[in-house]
Amino acid sequence: MKKQVYRGIISVLNSRRIGGVLHNMSRSSVSRWVIPLYAKLFGIDDDELDKQRREFRSLEDFFVRKLKKEARPIEGDVNELVSPVDAKVEQFGRVEDTSIEVKGITYFIEDLLKHEEMSARYRDGLFVVLYLSPGDYHRIHSPGKAVVEKQYDLGGKSTPVNKTGMTLGNSPLSTNYRIVSEMKMDDGMRFALVKVGAMWVNTIELTHPSSEVEKGEEIGYFSFGSTVVLLFEKGKVDLHPNVKRGSLVRVGEPLAVKRL
Repeated sequence: MKKQVYRGIISVLNSRRIGGVLHNMSRSSVSRWVIPLYAKLFGIDDDELDKQRREFRSLEDFFVRKLKKEARPIEGDVNELVSPVDAKVEQFGRVEDTSIEVKGITYFIEDLLKHEEMSARYRDGLFVVLYLSPGDYHRIHSPGKAVVEKQYDLGGKSTPVNKTGMTLGNSPLSTNYRIVSEMKMDDGMRFALVKVGAMWVNTIELTHPSSEVEKGEEIGYFSFGSTVVLLFEKGKVDLHPNVKRGSLVRVGEPLAVKRL
């Protein structure tokens, strides 16, 4: 019953008109006066910003802010893959044959990726789900040095990907708008990076002009609170011991370690 009520409310609120109004408001110059309250509410550290707070033109401009390079050092050696985002570790574990479970909802990787060959590649591998709250740094970085072999978008209108949305929503990871990137490292190992959009401001921007990316290099950004799903091939990596369910990770911190 709770799920039906929640989904009914979301279907009413999740309109292009409401989303358009909110997006336009966040882009307006008037919205810049909300930035101090927003920064205080989410505890955003001004010392990390690459420019003064007063220089941001709008709330959206602040939301997709860049940071000083030293604010997110890229840690670990060449055999470690790092977190692509600042986020909470929502879920992680082994892909059970071809499915993962997140907040009591079972997702089949075929539905997540819509690509038969890729889905077979990640059967029985490992997965990590990372949730970005509205206050997080929303730039996306590459977990390792790699070449982007495949990249495509899926889905349409998005629903919330917060705790309530992930628990009561209609499978948001495999129905929301998303961009799938499959990346291949120098040793031939592949991993999939799925960037999942959020309700209303359903925008994922890609910023890297080349298919070749360095470890920790920026590849895109979200325009609202969002989620990233990482998939690793069977037997290729172990998750870093610091990865705990509910823990916070930041860009550049070790997330997985290659098996040698």
